[in-house]
Amino acid sequence: MEPTGDHDWLRACTLPDQTELQERTLKTGQDIVIGDRCRIDYGLSGNDVVVCEFSKINGNIVAAGDARIDNWCEVAGDVIVEADAYLGEGVKIQGKLIVRGDLDIGDNVQIERGFEAKGWISIRNPMPVIIYIMMYLVAVLRIEKEEELESVLQKLFGDDEVPAGTPLMIPAGAVLNMETFSVPGGMAIGSGCRLHGNIRAGAIAVREETTIFGSLHAKEGVSVGRGSVVHGNVQTDDDAVVERGVHILGNVSCRGLTLHEDARVDGVIRAPGGLKIQRRES
Repeated sequence: MEPTGDHDWLRACTLPDQTELQERTLKTGQDIVIGDRCRIDYGLSGNDVVVCEFSKINGNIVAAGDARIDNWCEVAGDVIVEADAYLGEGVKIQGKLIVRGDLDIGDNVQIERGFEAKGWISIRNPMPVIIYIMMYLVAVLRIEKEEELESVLQKLFGDDEVPAGTPLMIPAGAVLNMETFSVPGGMAIGSGCRLHGNIRAGAIAVREETTIFGSLHAKEGVSVGRGSVVHGNVQTDDDAVVERGVHILGNVSCRGLTLHEDARVDGVIRAPGGLKIQRRES
């Protein structure tokens, strides 16, 4: 079975505005949704944090809201939750668990350094996280039917900005460490983000004023928004768009390149399909 299962809408990868990878923690002011079978070599900090089954987080999880960790996940650090926590069957937490609200806990959960819960503790298997995520996305993205999820998420990779309130979504099967940020499908990166590592995805859309300390590698095209900085190469088998004020410190290799005249590429440009210079607006 494919890691993504039948839920194609979970293949999207979105990083909201102001997302930062700082001191081994991926931090956002929005909610975080992690797909199943992910391997993330740093911690997570957000509002509500949702982790699907068989994922491993090699760091702390800090949730300003609720935290839902699905069956057979492993967390190598602490889990600190300001509201309610839901732990599925077989979850293993190598650190401590602190829950300010209520705790729902499934069978065979291991918490090596003990736990503290201020509210009620219920020993039962919580709602499957995949069902919760579907209900959550329908609500947060203001969608009436599940069938509309795919088309709405695809719009994130267009020319429009990432909508306010969009969660940080990591798709199933993703591998994230300090060297590589690899996802199987498309990735939309918001404005004002700071990320470390080489990004590999099906397609990459970077918004304005974002800094990436690494390279971009995509099969289906790359766009780099106004004023962003890439401390590495940009490579794609398709076309690339580099907007005004962008600074790419490495090489650009693509089929065809649209380059704003106020952008800067320090390395070599390889674009066998042609180079189009975009002029300033009058």
